[in-house]
Amino acid sequence: MIRVAIANDTLIALEALRRMIATEPAYQLIWTAQNGAQAVAQAARDRPDLILMDLLMPGIDGVEATRQIMARSPCAILIVTGSIHGNTSQVFEAMGCGALDVVQTPVLGSAKLGQSPTAAMAAAAQPLLAKMTTVAKLIGKFEPNQLKTPEKTFKPAPHRPTELIVIGASTGGPKALAEILAQMPESLSAAIIVIQHIDVQFAAGLADWLKGQSVLPVALAMAGDRPQPGKVLIAQAHSHLVMRCDRKLTYLSPAEAAPFKSPYCPSIDVFFKSVAQYWPSPGQAVLLTGMGRDGAVGLGTLRALGWQTIAESEQSCVVYGMPRAAAKIGAAGSILALSEIAPKLIRYSYSP
Repeated sequence: MIRVAIANDTLIALEALRRMIATEPAYQLIWTAQNGAQAVAQAARDRPDLILMDLLMPGIDGVEATRQIMARSPCAILIVTGSIHGNTSQVFEAMGCGALDVVQTPVLGSAKLGQSPTAAMAAAAQPLLAKMTTVAKLIGKFEPNQLKTPEKTFKPAPHRPTELIVIGASTGGPKALAEILAQMPESLSAAIIVIQHIDVQFAAGLADWLKGQSVLPVALAMAGDRPQPGKVLIAQAHSHLVMRCDRKLTYLSPAEAAPFKSPYCPSIDVFFKSVAQYWPSPGQAVLLTGMGRDGAVGLGTLRALGWQTIAESEQSCVVYGMPRAAAKIGAAGSILALSEIAPKLIRYSYSP
């Protein structure tokens, strides 16, 4: 049973969420709050497995409530809001504070011609319930994920300049990525490719937002793109970004990426393993803050090939999940605080 809470100041939205949770026997609604302050207090008294958090609320909004809950009573938080596209910066800020993902508030009473009320509710609830299922997998409530330990034989990392930097991130990732990219010089000699767990509606917005944080050009990775020195490419969602044998990038559907299984798409592991297979020389790989284990095995695969591998330290992580998994299996050659990561990447991306 997954214990769910709702924080939303709109009664219609609150009722819609309540009804949709009731359609799934695996979910139990344990409390509701009508503003951020109530949510913070309720979470401290009775911590749920998952909070459906509105973004815009009077007093303490969803961003600040997320920050306070993650500091005092950490749990999974999914932003559920009717104002996604008009509040992109707040969405990324909430994700930087620890929210896992974001989804549009479902709307009741939107049945199509000839559609029954039950069918209409099921259709409206599908995006929300799909996100909730993903979160449940990440917190270990559905389909436990067995982490396989990679081979323990690691080649020494090279001291020559690297040509490719790959970065994986999840919960708290947008803020961490912004901090790293803000330090990168315009003359960086390495290409950067980022896999960030994010909803498909926000991939383009993330690229635009990061563009404002960095002197480097930032763009969505497109099928057929090649890594280019000094350019940052961000994976789009709903498909797995992979590298081909000709070193160009492409996308695979979850079915095409089998046998790799991940609750997230794009998957960091799927991308890291494709890079290990087709990129000709060792580079640098980073695993940042995030819930779950995605990227840990892929990082170990790269380390075994002589890559410089870095996991973010517990002290600076919003959620020390993915980096912990990497450290546990010896996949991280270095464990560094967020402030230490960019200087190391720069140091190994320049000729003497």
